[in-house]
Amino acid sequence: MIKHLIVLLMMMVLSGCGYNTLQSGDEGIKAAWAEVLNQYQRRADLVPNLVNVVKGYAAHEKDVLVEVTEARAKVGALQATPELVNDEQAFQKFIAAQGQMTSAISRLLAVAESYPQLKADGLFRDLQAQLEGTENRITVARNRYIAAVKEYNITVRSFPSNLTAMMFGYRTKPSFTVENEQAIAVPPKVDFGAPATVNSH
Repeated sequence: MIKHLIVLLMMMVLSGCGYNTLQSGDEGIKAAWAEVLNQYQRRADLVPNLVNVVKGYAAHEKDVLVEVTEARAKVGALQATPELVNDEQAFQKFIAAQGQMTSAISRLLAVAESYPQLKADGLFRDLQAQLEGTENRITVARNRYIAAVKEYNITVRSFPSNLTAMMFGYRTKPSFTVENEQAIAVPPKVDFGAPATVNSH
């Protein structure tokens, strides 16, 4: 009987100190991060087909083709698991690799501007549309993750829930910094309606 009262009392204390909020917040972050990974994987899956189509019309653009292929390989070599959100260093490496992928895809699409036949290719235009949709989904998923982490981290740092967090080992989760947010927040340009601008640098 006394044990039951102690357990009941502990449950009441923990719920009042943010334990349930921490639990639900942690689960929310896992779900949001899983969707971020899912959308990044969708983008990575489009890259080989995109490279092959471009190669068919612009095989001599080796530097750009190699760059995007290597960027995809680098992303693929990282262990993109749900546990990344518990490892600040691994998280930042993953985000940096995704930033490089974004830059490489942007350069690949810029090259396509010089090849009217490539831009008119049906498969290329389909891949272009898929990429644009995926980039939009990445942005939405990333914003949901940022919001979930912000809410969770406030709970972890606020009194008295911070005491509960320390007791049960809940720590703040990493989010997108201003630097890497700038690197990946702008999706690769996939609109070929405007003429290409030549960079003189």
